[in-house]
Amino acid sequence: MCSFKMHTLKLNLKESSYNIIIGSNILDNLGKYIRQLNIGPDAYVITNAFIKNRYGGLLNKSLKKSGFTLKFKIVPDTEKSKSIEVATSVIKDITHYDKKRRIFIVAFGGGVIGDLAGFVASIYKRGIPYIQVPTTLLAQVDSSIGGKTAVDLSQGKNLVGAFYQPRLVFSDIGILRTLDKRQVQSGLSEVIKYGIIKDTELFNYIEKGYQGILDLKLPALEFIVTRASKIKARIVEQDEREEKGIRTILNFGHTIGHAIEAAAKYKGYNHGEAIALGMLVASDISTELNLIDTITAQRIESLITAVGLPTKIGKISCGEIIKMHYHDKKFTGSQNKLVLIKGIGKTKVIKNIPLKIIRQALKKRT
Repeated sequence: MCSFKMHTLKLNLKESSYNIIIGSNILDNLGKYIRQLNIGPDAYVITNAFIKNRYGGLLNKSLKKSGFTLKFKIVPDTEKSKSIEVATSVIKDITHYDKKRRIFIVAFGGGVIGDLAGFVASIYKRGIPYIQVPTTLLAQVDSSIGGKTAVDLSQGKNLVGAFYQPRLVFSDIGILRTLDKRQVQSGLSEVIKYGIIKDTELFNYIEKGYQGILDLKLPALEFIVTRASKIKARIVEQDEREEKGIRTILNFGHTIGHAIEAAAKYKGYNHGEAIALGMLVASDISTELNLIDTITAQRIESLITAVGLPTKIGKISCGEIIKMHYHDKKFTGSQNKLVLIKGIGKTKVIKNIPLKIIRQALKKRT
């Protein structure tokens, strides 16, 4: 198999700093990297059945070779695993394992696993160490980095959570070769987001080379995972807890995207698909407010269309999406706050956008 050199990115957060390791077919090195952290000898691995069956043996071998004990906890591969109920059941299971041990958690899966495992790590015994081993494109480029952990409520996504940084992010892009096309498209939605908000060169790269990404060509995957990880790391360094307004730009497309997911009851659209729709709505609002011209808006829509992501919201009413968008964490009282754009690579956060404009943009997409 083809392999690439390993990239190490440092995310600098003083005492909460950690490395992001990126490479192809590197999972057998994981135990060695965890050993350097001195976080305990007992790994509690939260994963799903597919990942355990496919890669659990390799992870088990890597950790045991470095002297760790290991226990797998399987949770369903669905957004419904991001719930208070599942988190509680996982914690109860951990208490049975955690006798005369010094445990740490390994999140071995996609965004759902990462969010759930990070949340559990943040609250069990007031916080224990955890490692992110993301296995989807979306998780490698976005959700595994930055320490946002959360579970969902029926009222909205990620309403119960904490900022809690991992001790290591270990991204093996070789694992991405097993993803189906829809999962790749979902992850690519977040990579497109990074291009729109911060990196015109990345956006241009995807425009010209999206087919190589969809075909899971390792050089293309290596480029976008490394590039997106670096962008996310640099933004998080400046505004770890989203208190300065810098990290807020990462939410481009997410206010409406999360509302679409919640309105659809987490069925029909996966996260990346909902974010693609949210980005289009944000782009339409940006056009309406004369922040961007129609050529820029069309360029974004053309790329989203080209990679096979949805451009129309089906089977959900505008009213239900509007209702769900009120649960967005960026609201200040009754004031909304949307991340909009002034061009490819340039953002503008605007508060109190008239509901009429939001509804008009949503109607364009239904």
